[in-house]
Amino acid sequence: MELLGKSKNELREFCATLGEPAYRGAQLYHALYAERRFDFARMTNLPASLRERLASQAQITLPTVRQRYASQDGSVRYLFSLAGSQSAKTSAVNSAHSHEPTTRPASVEAVFMPSETRQTICISTQAGCAVDCQFCLTAQLGLIRNLSPGEILAQVLLPLEEQNANLAPPFESATGKQTNLVLMGQGEPLLNFDNTMAALRIILDPEALALSPKHVTLSTSGIVPGIERLAKEPVRPKLAISLNASNDEQRNAVMPINRKYPLGELLEACRNYPLRPWEHLTFEYVMLGGVNDAPEDARRVVRLLAPLKRVKVNLIPWNPGDLPYRESPAEQIEEFRKILVDRSVPAFVRYSRGRDVMAACGQLALKEVRGSPLPVLS
Repeated sequence: MELLGKSKNELREFCATLGEPAYRGAQLYHALYAERRFDFARMTNLPASLRERLASQAQITLPTVRQRYASQDGSVRYLFSLAGSQSAKTSAVNSAHSHEPTTRPASVEAVFMPSETRQTICISTQAGCAVDCQFCLTAQLGLIRNLSPGEILAQVLLPLEEQNANLAPPFESATGKQTNLVLMGQGEPLLNFDNTMAALRIILDPEALALSPKHVTLSTSGIVPGIERLAKEPVRPKLAISLNASNDEQRNAVMPINRKYPLGELLEACRNYPLRPWEHLTFEYVMLGGVNDAPEDARRVVRLLAPLKRVKVNLIPWNPGDLPYRESPAEQIEEFRKILVDRSVPAFVRYSRGRDVMAACGQLALKEVRGSPLPVLS
């Protein structure tokens, strides 16, 4: 029985099958997620006899850290090997071309990004990705497989364990840094909805990882049914939409998913999305030189977002990769930002971390690069 990724109720039911009181499941839940104890012998809130039974009848499987790539800016890209492998066929409905089924060892990446006031972890929800955004290196992998709730959680737990050993929830560092989490790594979270939400419920549970919804952001390419499902979740992260274009023709070219969920349908789902009092809906816009970065693009974005309440736009300079795009000049990005701001659309330029080790937005493609290894915890 694999326990990592199981909810409190699932662990209570499992303990009951062992003939134990159901409350032992809640204790197991606390030890696993709040205390981050992955060895049954270290779960001292449980009786020794139960720990022995768990060791023989259950397991806690963590991914193997295959490599760590340390950036000059302090970010660390984790390359994880997952247990086993699985065949998957990349969805052709979202792409301009189909892919044959692939069988390969499943690997995935997460990025730990420290700064003066906070630490941010960027995690993946799928190994590879089926959405096929043309400017993103991850798209070249195709979809390898969905990640389980435990595999999603492990990408949070392992970096926290290595970078901030012995911290208690809500995982503030010794210097008081807040922990932020972004689901912006490999994959489309809303195409792995059930597993992603199972992991998020544990991440956002005050009795587990205890991260605040204000500090957790899920990024989607615009899967309209998934946005509508997320809107109904009683506990959910913030939502970010990858826009990346100012009209349907342009978005069809860089994001083939737009042919299935065009801008009109996507923005209608955004208009109906129930924002909490403290919340803004974020739109991400990767700046592609000569493609979507002209002043008229900025003015069209203003018109697209005009019907929506409480929005903001993050302008993301394109991160280099072996793809036929180029970066927008800094002065052009600033002109674009100013057009939005002058028309009452809050806009910010977000430079990605870890570009030198292929850890930046759109660069997660399992690339082997030279990096500084970090010590492995025993």
